Amino acid sequence: MPQGAAVQIPVSTLPTVDAQIYPKGGLDILSREEVARLRDASGGMHDLLRRCALAVLTSGSASDDPRAAQELYPDFDIQVNQQDRGMRIDLLNAPAMAFVDGQIIRGVAELLFAVVRDLAYTAIELGPEYEADLETTAGITDAVFRLLRNARVLHPTDPNLVVCWGGHSIGREEYVYTKQVGYELGLRGLDICTGCGPGAMKGPMKGATIAHAKQRRRRTRYIGITEPGIIAAESPNPIVNHLVIMPDIEKRLEAFVRMAHGIIVFPGGVGTAEEILYLLGILLREENAGRRFPLILTGPTGAAPYFEQIDRFIRLTLGDAAAELYEIVVADPATVAQHMAAGIRKVREQRVEQKDSFFFNWAMHVPLAFQQPFAPTHEAMAALDLHHGRKPHELAADLRRAFSGIVAGNVKEDGLRRIEAYGPFEIHGDPDIMQALDALLRAFVEQRRMKIAGDYKPCYRVVT
Repeated sequence: MPQGAAVQIPVSTLPTVDAQIYPKGGLDILSREEVARLRDASGGMHDLLRRCALAVLTSGSASDDPRAAQELYPDFDIQVNQQDRGMRIDLLNAPAMAFVDGQIIRGVAELLFAVVRDLAYTAIELGPEYEADLETTAGITDAVFRLLRNARVLHPTDPNLVVCWGGHSIGREEYVYTKQVGYELGLRGLDICTGCGPGAMKGPMKGATIAHAKQRRRRTRYIGITEPGIIAAESPNPIVNHLVIMPDIEKRLEAFVRMAHGIIVFPGGVGTAEEILYLLGILLREENAGRRFPLILTGPTGAAPYFEQIDRFIRLTLGDAAAELYEIVVADPATVAQHMAAGIRKVREQRVEQKDSFFFNWAMHVPLAFQQPFAPTHEAMAALDLHHGRKPHELAADLRRAFSGIVAGNVKEDGLRRIEAYGPFEIHGDPDIMQALDALLRAFVEQRRMKIAGDYKPCYRVVT
């Protein structure tokens, strides 16, 4: 065999482990109803629990196919048991990579407990009987708050949380750059929150760990916020020490905005474009005029054309006013961190002046159109109104949905099945918007920003 050649291990020989683990801290007990729902395999939460648990047990996986881990570990199962003096989690045929000398890795165990905690809470607090509470803007925002509070990630400390967005499929140069930015942020005492996966979601955390160690900061936060459709395709990276699973992409996006004191955007694909459009659509609302919210788009020198194309697309669709809401910094990690730290100081001043909390941005208005879950069916994608003449925040909402549908078709199991059954989504709109959208998506494909490995077959068709 040539030196350095990959060794293909037959699926049947992948090592597995059976284990019993006992959660500690924040997940010592569950109600009988919560346990019953987590164990219910006929329309209950058990299948979702199994898929999310398998994702964290394969933390660090290089695949972005949500079905890959299930195919590698088809016999894996998890059972949650309530006992007289606490609870026990039974793992059957679990990936051996999550264990060392028969003991589960502590960080992996914490992520596993977070999965059980969030799914148990969601099953009860956001179940069908509470649908009426989720039909208003205030009700949805309160649900997001309660989910984050239950996960114990809302800390009433000085503002210092930077959300970092960017692609899971990026090149080496861009990944190294995200680490450099994270390092500069960490030196300035800033904590990191990302989508919890690989690539630009891992790099800032990795850089910050070194800086935090140099500054002897021991109480550090590396928060990963995901949702069930994403976590199976993007397993949490090993640095995440606070994992939160929101019930859908819209609540995940709102959680980012409510928790962030500033946001940095690295190069990425359709998921990153979705996040940018979501945030700009909110900031363009009249109700949010004057809100302090530093937003920086940054990458290495080679990423300059990427941001130029993003900037052109935003100006064409949402107008120059949207472009005034962000700053583009190329190849200068220290400047990015300095500007972000300065922006967060202004956020603190405004929160103090307006008596708003440091840990949850209650004052930011998020309209219902940005909160309601979007099911990316072929009919819904074709019905999106991508035409000029609409208010910028309304067009941003539908553009966000278009990119969300493409994300689903790329990496989410339900989306993959729809594409396999009915072919690619069709997206309609004004010719110049469609041409710009098509050019942007083609660039993502050419730059290999859609998938980590393998040839990419588009899940969409732009109709001009």
